[in-house]
Amino acid sequence: MRIRLSTVVAAAAALVLTGTASASGAAAGPHTATRPTIVLVHGAFADSASWSGVIERLRHRGYPVVAAANPLRGLGSDAAYVRTVINSVQGPIVLAGHSYGGAVMTNAAAGDPDVTALVYIAAFAPDKGESALELSGRFPGSTLGDTLAAVPLGDGTSDLSIRQDLFRQQFAADVPRQQASLMAVTQRPIRDAALSEGSGEPAWKRIPSWFLVAGADRNIPVAAQRWMADRAGSRATIEISRASHAVGVSNPRPVADLIVRAATAR
Repeated sequence: MRIRLSTVVAAAAALVLTGTASASGAAAGPHTATRPTIVLVHGAFADSASWSGVIERLRHRGYPVVAAANPLRGLGSDAAYVRTVINSVQGPIVLAGHSYGGAVMTNAAAGDPDVTALVYIAAFAPDKGESALELSGRFPGSTLGDTLAAVPLGDGTSDLSIRQDLFRQQFAADVPRQQASLMAVTQRPIRDAALSEGSGEPAWKRIPSWFLVAGADRNIPVAAQRWMADRAGSRATIEISRASHAVGVSNPRPVADLIVRAATAR
């Protein structure tokens, strides 16, 4: 049984909670007995608001939802933070991660008996020792490197973001122009060291996984997404042929459908 965190810690650990103001309350809500809590982990160049359309649909179906504010500082430390978020939730949990968020949840869920499913949305699913940077470069097709701007942090590392003028074509080509423009301005940078940090023991070797492949992704090569899904023994893999990397924004319904499919699997 999980130990409940205080309301203050739980509120700091999660950006979106449904049913109540605290994570423990969310777990104790009216749907707990029949539905797991869905914990969403965003990736680089995004924030928890990128899940808004997915959250709306999951809540409409009665699922409690927590959208974790991924720090984007380092794979190990990001996973440790997300682990505090899932530790604040009682009962079964389905984790869904987008992009780099997939690598984070792969580490955060390792050894956690309450996580029943992993859903990778245009996401990295690394094996032990692999990094997001390595996996992205293993297959041709990513054009991300040419669009990045770096801000030195003074410790030998840099914050990376996508140039605003290139953001839509690189990250969100199928998102309406005005919305993509706002996403470009509000994107959260990722520390470059996070993308090259090797993964720990992957949770997908023990926990069933589902994958959604974005067929027009310019960040993570489509071939890499398919290969990671096959390697992880994906229970089901769906592909949206014209979807950009921001598939959760442009296609929230099939993303939510896949998460529900994982949540209801037996």
